[in-house]
Amino acid sequence: MKIADKTVVQFHYTLKDEAGKEIESSVGGDPLAYLHGFNNMLVGVEKALTDKAAGDKFSVTLQPEEAYGERQEDAIQRVPVKHLQGAEKWQPGMTALVHTEQGERQVTVVKVGKFMVTVDINPPLAGKVLTFDLEVLDVREATAEEVEHGHAHGVGGHQH
Repeated sequence: MKIADKTVVQFHYTLKDEAGKEIESSVGGDPLAYLHGFNNMLVGVEKALTDKAAGDKFSVTLQPEEAYGERQEDAIQRVPVKHLQGAEKWQPGMTALVHTEQGERQVTVVKVGKFMVTVDINPPLAGKVLTFDLEVLDVREATAEEVEHGHAHGVGGHQH
């Protein structure tokens, strides 16, 4: 079966920066699973996976606009320290999670005060050219429930 809208895809990936340095990988752990065609994946990765099948292995290099977007230099906000999650004591350069109306967001600490923290809300990989080594492990039709919920269920997907 080929990857198309309303299919659930399980795959392994290795993410590398422009210099070829590995940033992260799912190899050796559970594969990632997503519902194709429902904006659950980076635009460039989803495009590259379209029409592929189980067993396909390939690499794709993405420009920022097809990955995490361009960096926006004015994407700086001040938030109360109590809203940051991930550490007891914060220092510039650390990554934190913040709950927003749109869900959890990863931010980078820029400056720490006693009660307020200045954070960069750009995704950490914004503005970067990224290469994904991909291996498609499985492709199946999505269940009616997965389509209704808008995401894959099971290993590597959403757990209810």
